[in-house]
Amino acid sequence: MEISPQTLFTGQQLLWLPACGSTNAEAQRLLGENRASEGCTVATGYQTAGRGQRGNHWHAAADENLTLSVVWMPTFLAAGQQFLLSQAVALAVHDWAAARLGPSPALRLKWPNDLYYGAQKMGGILIENALSGTQIQHSIVGIGLNVNQLAFEMPTATSLAALTGRAYGLGPLAAHLLECLERRYLQLRAGQVGALRRDYLQVLYRYQEPHAYEVAGQRVHGQIVGVGEDGRLAVEIGGAVRWFGLQEIRHA
Repeated sequence: MEISPQTLFTGQQLLWLPACGSTNAEAQRLLGENRASEGCTVATGYQTAGRGQRGNHWHAAADENLTLSVVWMPTFLAAGQQFLLSQAVALAVHDWAAARLGPSPALRLKWPNDLYYGAQKMGGILIENALSGTQIQHSIVGIGLNVNQLAFEMPTATSLAALTGRAYGLGPLAAHLLECLERRYLQLRAGQVGALRRDYLQVLYRYQEPHAYEVAGQRVHGQIVGVGEDGRLAVEIGGAVRWFGLQEIRHA
């Protein structure tokens, strides 16, 4: 697949694999061999052992979607600022989708960083950070986006093609994604964290809306009121704000 992004460094070193187990694992291998420069990108047509959040498997049909991993060196971020990188990547994915679906109120980021249209998932992100002391040494940003796939194992999944009724060339879409990623990464590197946090909340799924959630096996009703610097979700339940990590709350 031809991928030619108009970027400074993201995707300029590119490894295309017709198939592989995990693009994150391939990126890690390149790092371990000192063969990955900043922005190094591993992309594949078919990922057989993709991983998602919460240890889930990421299912994607062969040669129908975007599956890639980007290596960055955000040494300017402290270990406690990892969620800033997550926000920047999620916003880049949202920017990419909005360019094709428009600024629709249905297009949202589900905490912490899944791409949703309505109540259906379009894509997911898995970021693996390596620390050196108190700073991030490198990050492997894995992204899977549903593009041309129309049949899914889960009824809660959708794709660009399903939403628009047309098929897409994957090369240009991958190039644009890398451009969106670099734009948001440079915004983060420039210290524009306030703008990133604001933009993230503006497109956060169910933000400031009353909904049901599952907490410790119990169904509760609450309202998302924010996200902490450490990435924990702030939910107002029964008049009190409670903070939750990734494994501690689920959308019901």
